[in-house]
Amino acid sequence: MKAPWARGLVCAPLFHSVPSQRVSRDARLVVTARGVRAFAYGLLGVLLAVALSQIGLAPAAIGLLITVSLIGDFFGTYLIGIFADVWGRRRTLLTLALLMAATGITFALTHIYPLLAAAAFVGTLGTTASETAPFLPIEQAILPQVSDASKRTGLFARYNLVASFAGAVGALTAALPDLLSHLGLPLAIGIRLMFGLYVAAALGVAVLVLQLSANTEAPPAQHSSRTFTSFRQRLVPPLDQSRGIILRLSALFSVDALAGGLVVQSLMVLYFHLRFAVPLAPLGVLFFAANTLSALSFLAAVPLARRFGLLNTLVFTHLPSNLLLALVAVMPTFPLAAAVLLLRQALSQMDVPTRQAYTMTLVAPAERTAAASVTSLARSAGSAGSPIVSGLLLQGSVLALGLPFVLAGGIKAVYDLSLWGIFRRVELPE
Repeated sequence: MKAPWARGLVCAPLFHSVPSQRVSRDARLVVTARGVRAFAYGLLGVLLAVALSQIGLAPAAIGLLITVSLIGDFFGTYLIGIFADVWGRRRTLLTLALLMAATGITFALTHIYPLLAAAAFVGTLGTTASETAPFLPIEQAILPQVSDASKRTGLFARYNLVASFAGAVGALTAALPDLLSHLGLPLAIGIRLMFGLYVAAALGVAVLVLQLSANTEAPPAQHSSRTFTSFRQRLVPPLDQSRGIILRLSALFSVDALAGGLVVQSLMVLYFHLRFAVPLAPLGVLFFAANTLSALSFLAAVPLARRFGLLNTLVFTHLPSNLLLALVAVMPTFPLAAAVLLLRQALSQMDVPTRQAYTMTLVAPAERTAAASVTSLARSAGSAGSPIVSGLLLQGSVLALGLPFVLAGGIKAVYDLSLWGIFRRVELPE
């Protein structure tokens, strides 16, 4: 006899048979799981680059490792877009959580670069508190399914708000090895303990996934139609009515992600660490403050979206934040650079819940997993090659120029203006 959760992973009953209180419980579990992961990613987003530089890796090698991780996310997101609704959303989330734990174990126990690269590719490696891992398409398809349309933007805002606050706490926790070293504990051991905490968080996500109800699975009609499609049809995520609009959005999102890959949190940490010789403890405090301001910005996203619309809120909060991002490069001291970065973070994340809600509102319910997967796939593809470029730009005499910040800010500004120009006349169905 299988346990109740195991039976649920195999088949999903009709959604109307699930009590409404279970629906809200599922939403809370998804948001909580995102928060636990964000804590782990916030921790590693500060710790990773410093830890790798401590074992002698050059910025280019660190950038390459992050690139390998993002390429792995790309292929993982691709497979999820095709098969997650057939395999089962909860089964897929559970597998991803266990792979995340395996990644943490590998980084805790070995410094052999090929093994680190293999773990980064197969698992999920936290390089920033703003997650790009394959968990997101499944969760973004679940949330509108377990919520009313009128509450969708608010739920996505809460989903990202919790993640940002948790990422902030994770960033602050990354300061512990530096503090413990002053008490006599070697820095290397403190860093290994933090990787162990990353593993514990991944296992916590697995426990939360096991508690999700069958109401989170794909609609039965959608599940059945995908089960009996040909292998060739399965190679492409199942978009029908939404194909044209999602492909246009995906092209734009990939440009934004390409710029974002230049300044993932791990690389910003590396920039401050190398240019201004800032140790782990101040960096942990800086990115705790940065992620906290990002979290607070989510609170403003919902009323702004109601007042000005999803697209206008998305674009016109994102554009000034990108100009501030470029200004970080010209700041001559760490306090000034940190101040500009914090100001930027207060604006930079309001586009995230509005972008997610905007995308999910544009597509039919049966195509949401595919739409979220395709847009996430585009973002993964866009960001995959950027970290190695950024690593090269953080070496030698060009480090002081801060070129990753300048390029990222400029490219993101072009994305904002293009998105508004193309979609400003598109009517939302809800």
